[in-house]
Amino acid sequence: MAAEPWLSQHAAACRLAQELAERIRERERRQRGGESPAQLNVFIRSSLQNLKEKIDQLRDLLLRDVSMHQITQMEGDRRQNLVDELVTRQKQLEASYRNEGPEPDMARSSLMTGGIKRGVTNPWLLEEPEETRGLGFHDIRQQQRRIIEEQDAGLDALSSIISRQKQMGQEIGNELDEQNEIIDDLTNLVENTDDKLRNQTRHVKMVDKKSTSCGMLVVIVLLLIAIAVVAVWPTK
Repeated sequence: MAAEPWLSQHAAACRLAQELAERIRERERRQRGGESPAQLNVFIRSSLQNLKEKIDQLRDLLLRDVSMHQITQMEGDRRQNLVDELVTRQKQLEASYRNEGPEPDMARSSLMTGGIKRGVTNPWLLEEPEETRGLGFHDIRQQQRRIIEEQDAGLDALSSIISRQKQMGQEIGNELDEQNEIIDDLTNLVENTDDKLRNQTRHVKMVDKKSTSCGMLVVIVLLLIAIAVVAVWPTK
């Protein structure tokens, strides 16, 4: 079958990448221990070139199989994704060999988790996460679509909640405006009532004062009459 040679070469390229990662780690251990890594450097450079050639061969075979319709478009996309992963591994291995990037044993972790985490040892030898274990490229893409759809639904729900809260805030603001108008009306009414009360108080004081003055006049008149009566009253 046409698919078997491609898959076999891909598996061989993956094994070579894994071996390269282990050799680079060994070289770093030797450097830390003060040993000479000259032989390992020769092997690593040769293996990096070999890996690049294998990736180029995988590209050529994939292009041929797709153009000749020996595989489906879906399978072609899946294999292209595998080639892209190998290219990423190759670049990471080259950068690690030149001490310009993440450690070689962190490449698999960065591919599976979307980022590089410090302290992870040789993720290429670790098991894949449960979420992606045993899934093909198409299945992983569908899983990503489901996750995105769930996130979109969550964002829509959050947007709806925010809209309701905004509407409630506007209603509360309108209610406060109405309450403020009622308070203003009450303030004006109290001020008017206070003015009337002060006027009535002044009127009462004036009437009381006049009443007091009239009473004094009556008393004086009565006293005068009493004096006159006493004066003219006959005596023995």
